[in-house]
Amino acid sequence: MERGNQTGTGNFILLGFTYDPDLQSLLLGLLLSGYLVTVTGNLLIILAVISDSHLHTPMYFFLSNLSLADIGFTSTTIPKALRNIQTHSKGITFAGCVSQVYFFVLFGCQDNLLLTVMAYDRFVAICHPLYYVAIMNPRLCLLMALGSWLVSVLGSLPDSLTILRLSFCTNMEIPHYFCDLPAVLKLACSNTLINNIVVYTVAIVLGFFPLTIILFSYSQIFSSILKISSDRGKYKAFSTCGSHLLVVSLFYGTSLGVYLSSVATQSSMINLMASVTYTMVTPMLNPFIYSLRNRDIKMALGKILTKMVLLSERFDARLS
Repeated sequence: MERGNQTGTGNFILLGFTYDPDLQSLLLGLLLSGYLVTVTGNLLIILAVISDSHLHTPMYFFLSNLSLADIGFTSTTIPKALRNIQTHSKGITFAGCVSQVYFFVLFGCQDNLLLTVMAYDRFVAICHPLYYVAIMNPRLCLLMALGSWLVSVLGSLPDSLTILRLSFCTNMEIPHYFCDLPAVLKLACSNTLINNIVVYTVAIVLGFFPLTIILFSYSQIFSSILKISSDRGKYKAFSTCGSHLLVVSLFYGTSLGVYLSSVATQSSMINLMASVTYTMVTPMLNPFIYSLRNRDIKMALGKILTKMVLLSERFDARLS
């Protein structure tokens, strides 16, 4: 297999954002701050769900899984980008690139499937409230969560494994800060028809079908809400799914933005900004969306922060 010219730092060259040293320092600070906020926020959501018994419900169980997937999704691309900026190195090995493609697709699919499962959970809660406890029992919730992880792990294999059959030309420069699959395929000298078929098949099965389930669930949810006579009842019903609907809109909106930016323009900077929004901004905003609109989450986070302050004070007292 040809992999093009070898470089001192790896097989592929990630061109990243800019060559300007001053802008790179600013970019390093922004990406690092965003990454730390993303990881910390999602970890706090996971800790809140684990530590507070009031949050041991299907909705929060799936939310904790979504937070874990968001941490993995962001960690697939941002740490490598930070390292390259800090070390002024733009290289990534062939194995590293294939691995990055695999985990990027895996966590992206997992986000998608978990949002679908959460939509079904809201559908049952609003459209069939009397049967909610019986339907969304712990066994089914566990099976749905494990099933989504298993499907994501297996479903992301074809995209990455089919890269191994390709040969690459001497131009190994990827106009991105991570190994974006379409950008990698453009560098191939060999025929990419099979790869493109696999990409679209995976996108339809793990992207389009879950989206249709989400749309169907919300069509039934809105229909049920409209049948509620009182405005207060309508507001209460809608508030239970408002956060999830906002996250779904953000996830698919930014996904569509990345696709349209790559089709409508050849500007690498516009494509990069769209990808940053998709890979980091969306996972960073999810914890804020759920915590700011949710009293139970805010109370659980308050308890965690209180415990952390008390532990810190005890530690300082022992040191003194």
